[in-house]
Amino acid sequence: MTASDDTTPRHERVTHHATPGPRNSLAHWTTARSPLRVAINYIVVWLVRISPSLRLKRWLLRRIGVTVGSGVSWGLEATPDVFWPDLITLEANAIVGYDATILCHEFLQDEYRTGEVVVGERAMIGAGAIILPGVEIGHDASIAANSLVTRDVPPGATVAGVPAEPMAGTADDETSDGGE
Repeated sequence: MTASDDTTPRHERVTHHATPGPRNSLAHWTTARSPLRVAINYIVVWLVRISPSLRLKRWLLRRIGVTVGSGVSWGLEATPDVFWPDLITLEANAIVGYDATILCHEFLQDEYRTGEVVVGERAMIGAGAIILPGVEIGHDASIAANSLVTRDVPPGATVAGVPAEPMAGTADDETSDGGE
């Protein structure tokens, strides 16, 4: 399912997990995910970040559970979620730019949240962008560099900023009059 098929906000697609005890949820991360699994993921992510080979990057991402379509390009220093990489789907020919981050978890004070991130076919994520858990990016959508994506991005739309908003003249620009 892509952003065009579902109008459910990302906050309703994330799973809430209560934190045991009085400390913040990050203090309890070892009860959320196996430390060995996170350590292995971290090593693999480190290799993905520094490898210049797109073929090797796709192979390594698949080993830690990322769903990777054909022709996906993963930029140098880009980082998939280390705790829940298995919640990431990158459809065919998607591009994740230099130093972008895809998060599938949020550690908060009294809970942590997890949510799948789907990057649609031929979507582009700009350098330094951050994608939050539960976000779906539609096919042919574009995320500008250094943007913080807190909501779904419809197919063909271009978003930019913190938080990311539709850019004027794009498919998702509600203020456009559609005239010439």
